[in-house]
Amino acid sequence: MDLGLKGKVALVTGAGSQIGFGKAIALTLGAEGCDIIVADNDLGGAEKTAAEVKALGRKAIALETDITSSGKVNSMVKAALEEFGKIDILVNNAGAATPSGPFAEKTESICDLDIDINLKGMLNCTRAVINHMISRKTGKIVSISSSAGIHPRTGITIYSAAKAGVVAFTKALADEVARLGINVNSIAPGMAKTGLAGGLPTEVTEPEKEETPLGRLTVPQDIANTVVFLASDVSRNIVGETIRVSGGHL
Repeated sequence: MDLGLKGKVALVTGAGSQIGFGKAIALTLGAEGCDIIVADNDLGGAEKTAAEVKALGRKAIALETDITSSGKVNSMVKAALEEFGKIDILVNNAGAATPSGPFAEKTESICDLDIDINLKGMLNCTRAVINHMISRKTGKIVSISSSAGIHPRTGITIYSAAKAGVVAFTKALADEVARLGINVNSIAPGMAKTGLAGGLPTEVTEPEKEETPLGRLTVPQDIANTVVFLASDVSRNIVGETIRVSGGHL
């Protein structure tokens, strides 16, 4: 099936990690014919991902940014538009999590970090591209939430709240801009083999696998495949939804 992505330009945040969702998303979109803007606070990692996209025969640039800073995000988007002239697809993938622990022990700085990266960063990136998409009357926005944003978990209270905010924002923005030609959805991954959860001990990951009907953790390609679907016009009738990609785990 031709997904109609050839010649589209996609901005993928947090695609510098070589073991995360972002790289898989960038490469899968590239394989479908998209040119890619790889945005990350790790420029070296972003350049590695961009080089792999170029090896697929597509154009790609690596741009350093800090998604918690609206000024830096705006500068990044400006540079991307100067290079490509348009942004058809925004994938809000960048995220992070502070160590698990009781809420009563979380400091203000820890709370700020979870919220700034996982919620405010997504807002900054979306705000930086939304008027461009509105002016062109077309665009796809896919944000990465978490299964914890749907079923909040003890120990990651602030992370859960921030990711729940992504779910709520997705629905609200989708309702606002759908008639303007912009399609907005999000994805809620389960525990995954990435830098975020890859370092967790087996006593944490093994019970998660056992509780998952599919019997395995989520892998980056699972998320990348879903992003490509949502970024294509094949999914044009899916509006404001959050798709859980977790192997059946709640």
